[in-house]
Amino acid sequence: MKRAKFDLFMSLSRQRSLQVLILFGFLYLFLVGLEVPFVFRNGFSLVSQDGFGTGQFSKSFVLDSEEELEEKEAPNRPLDVPLMVPNQSKTERKIRGIKSPLSSLVFDGSYVNMTSNDGFSGILKSAKEAFEVGKKFWKELELYKKEVGSIVESNKTEECPHSISISGSEFLGKGRMMVLPCGLTLGSHITVVGKPRRAHQERDPKISLLREGQFLMVSQFMMELQGLKTVDGEDPPRILHFNPRLSGDWSGKPMIEQNTCYRMQWGTAQRCDGWRSRDDEETVDGQVKCEKWIRDNDTNHSEQSKASWWLNRLVGRKKKVDFDWPFPFSEDRLFVLTLSAGFEGYHVNVDGRHVTSFPYRIGFALEDATGLSLNGDIDVDSVFAASLPTSHPSFAPQRHLDMSNRWKTPPLLDQPVDLFIGILSAGNHFAERMAIRRSWLQHQLIKSSNVVARFFVALHARKDINVELKKEAQFFGDIVIVPFMDNYDLVVLKTVAICEYGVHVAFAKNIMKCDDDTFVRVDAVIKEINKIPENRSLYVGNINYYHKPLRNGKWAVTYEEWPEEDYPPYANGPGYIISSAIANFVVSEFDNHKLKLFKMEDVSMGMWVEKFNSSSRPVQYVHSLKFSQSGCVDDYYTAHYQSPRQMICMWNKLQQLGRPQCCNMR
Repeated sequence: MKRAKFDLFMSLSRQRSLQVLILFGFLYLFLVGLEVPFVFRNGFSLVSQDGFGTGQFSKSFVLDSEEELEEKEAPNRPLDVPLMVPNQSKTERKIRGIKSPLSSLVFDGSYVNMTSNDGFSGILKSAKEAFEVGKKFWKELELYKKEVGSIVESNKTEECPHSISISGSEFLGKGRMMVLPCGLTLGSHITVVGKPRRAHQERDPKISLLREGQFLMVSQFMMELQGLKTVDGEDPPRILHFNPRLSGDWSGKPMIEQNTCYRMQWGTAQRCDGWRSRDDEETVDGQVKCEKWIRDNDTNHSEQSKASWWLNRLVGRKKKVDFDWPFPFSEDRLFVLTLSAGFEGYHVNVDGRHVTSFPYRIGFALEDATGLSLNGDIDVDSVFAASLPTSHPSFAPQRHLDMSNRWKTPPLLDQPVDLFIGILSAGNHFAERMAIRRSWLQHQLIKSSNVVARFFVALHARKDINVELKKEAQFFGDIVIVPFMDNYDLVVLKTVAICEYGVHVAFAKNIMKCDDDTFVRVDAVIKEINKIPENRSLYVGNINYYHKPLRNGKWAVTYEEWPEEDYPPYANGPGYIISSAIANFVVSEFDNHKLKLFKMEDVSMGMWVEKFNSSSRPVQYVHSLKFSQSGCVDDYYTAHYQSPRQMICMWNKLQQLGRPQCCNMR
């Protein structure tokens, strides 16, 4: 009996123990179930390495600010409190501090012979004068610090007018130029009331070929949208060239020619000769590029068309019959011309009828059209412009520069870099530099300081632009100011400054030169460089072979400047790469007054590389059309003539699609 009671007691005890164990098991699973998701959500680093028992966390939990919630990249700068890793050695990447944005390039003008007539001495004389003026300007900038605040404040209140109206006499008194302070924008329109003059004799009409002693009766005028605020010594770009030729064209017929000219290079002309554009040809905002008008002896045909049109109306035919109009301009007849800015291009209407449309071209932005000129055989009665923008990204930089630490340049580390990129820019190109900062300068290779990029800018004639430039340089830390007065023929000195900085400051293995309207695929350029053995000197780009100097015209090169019939092989200026050995050679020759300077900087580099090639180890020339000279091509390495909007568009496409794609938006 006792044995049975004992067994019953033990059975009940085991059941209670089992129940308690099961309860503890469920409790353990419940606690683990709470802990595991917590760890996965917040990371194992939050739990102390000493064990869960201590309950220690590395940081407190607070609500993040909006700025902290933004997507962040890996930090480029050392932490304020360095993380101590026990029993592990790591090479420290030290930061080099560069206090002044001024280039250390020094031009010694004492050796320049001011009386020499040698072809290469002309540019040396200009350089000496430019450096003397630049030195004076920089001293003024140093003494100008107290006035910077007042200038910036006054610029903030400056606005451009929404519309402008001037009479013919006012237009003539202003040099036949209407200034559009902030350029144009989508929907802007300009109306011109004028009268073409009668044809007059010309012996050198430029628009036709004549034998010696002959003359031609010519009547033509030019309406141009120009970019007035450019670098000194450089002709303003013709953003739109509209040229009606009533008589005197080489074709012998009335003609309207439209074109663009950028950095003194004319594009391909669009000629409207009275024939309507083909149906399969691209349109501009749904409008044809060229409308039809009566050609020569088409009067009978036109009268027949009118009669046919009335006859068809009478008999009830629905078939459309084209109605021909005469050439829109006639001598001594008043006209009303309206130029409007559409989404895809410019549209010209004369006396209420559409005449031509001209698509926007790469590199030409509406806001850069800061002047309207009318020249030639025309009397202007009045000009009216409306729907104009009230601010401009380039000429009101304090409104458009995003003064955010996000766009500041990464620090220059105390170690060699794989590639240094020198970007040629001008003092008033604020918008271009900002677009590059927001686009391809955000590449991880640049953010990690393995590739370094800097803008090289000379001083401007306007003091307020230099003040803004210095402020911009000090904030972003990516501008090197070359201390001479900017001049188109002295761009070559900026190239020397790029070589000097790349060799002596950045300690770069390779140096790249590009322009501020060039989009660069940094990773593609690095891959192209890595194809070449490290022990070889390289010259990479879109290389020209056997190019001949032009002996006539605006780009004429005299025999004194260049006595040979061919240029040496040279890479086009918008984007090329040289090895550090070549850059070091260029700087050494410059310091020793042995470097020949030529007004075309890309030809100059070809000349220097050729000399290096003949005096040192061989240079490997690498030619690729993907370093695009004119615009953008498929699978580009660099794309030239890209506007600020196109820069941002191309970067966004590169990030979203993972492959290069051109942006044809204007």
